[in-house]
Amino acid sequence: MNSQQLAERVATVRAFNRLYTGVIGVLDEGPADAEYSLSEARLIFELSRQETTQVADLRRRLELDAGYASRLLGRLEERGLLARDRCESDARRQVVRLTEAGRAAFRVLDARSTEQIGGLLERFGDQDQRRLLGAMDTIANLVTAEPPADPALVLRPPAPGDFGWVVHRHGALYAEEYGWDEGFEALVARVVADYVDGRDPDREAGWIAELNGERAGCVFCTRGPDERTAKLRLLLVEPAARGAGVGRRLVGECLAFAKASGHTAIELWTVDLLAAARRIYQQAGFRLVAEEPFEGFGHPLTSQTWRLEL
Repeated sequence: MNSQQLAERVATVRAFNRLYTGVIGVLDEGPADAEYSLSEARLIFELSRQETTQVADLRRRLELDAGYASRLLGRLEERGLLARDRCESDARRQVVRLTEAGRAAFRVLDARSTEQIGGLLERFGDQDQRRLLGAMDTIANLVTAEPPADPALVLRPPAPGDFGWVVHRHGALYAEEYGWDEGFEALVARVVADYVDGRDPDREAGWIAELNGERAGCVFCTRGPDERTAKLRLLLVEPAARGAGVGRRLVGECLAFAKASGHTAIELWTVDLLAAARRIYQQAGFRLVAEEPFEGFGHPLTSQTWRLEL
């Protein structure tokens, strides 16, 4: 990364930081006459998560120095919202818990926070809400020192807008990773158009994979060379989603549908350089039945046909 790229990226991070600080400040601080300061509210929220908490652990989680934490706890204790005791297992340590009045205060704060965040989300449609939440999760996973939580993987039927995405992502991704020309994108567009125009819902289906609310991949089960044979087409997994089992789930769903819809075999066409996809097919039980040189998408390739008896 050269100095100009660094300067541009630093400027982008700073701009996001200013926007983020403004939005979160409004959500956290609430109205000017709020009963609790931001620090007091954060402390009440943290204490609500369990019955008792060691003060040292609380300070670490909220990144508070000892003096400031003691003053915060003292103020809330004076108002009857929390109680402090000596730890039973180590008298040198202090534990703190919310009182009934403290838990009542938490319920009020929680309801207010839910209303404020709900107001923010209502500014966006469902798709944009999922994009926003997915972006938040991406940032959290990248910057945190802790390993990310298990990702939420959902498979769903394609909806309007998804078909254009399938064509776009195939064209863009294969051009970036393999240098394929627009001929491949045109092929994908024809496959998608044929599926949309002539789909037999009893024998054909498609799936969009969503990982943490973002589109992460796709696959289609279409008519094959004969009535008993289905065809697996257009398997794609986004680079950011690789390693999360997206490809295996998509292929598994496609095979289950093909079998349930009365097919006794399924085939797919690919090229030999797509090693990651080939491993998924082999693990699912596909076997190579034909291959030959193929000139297409701007490169000399080797085409392959794989088949699985269901």
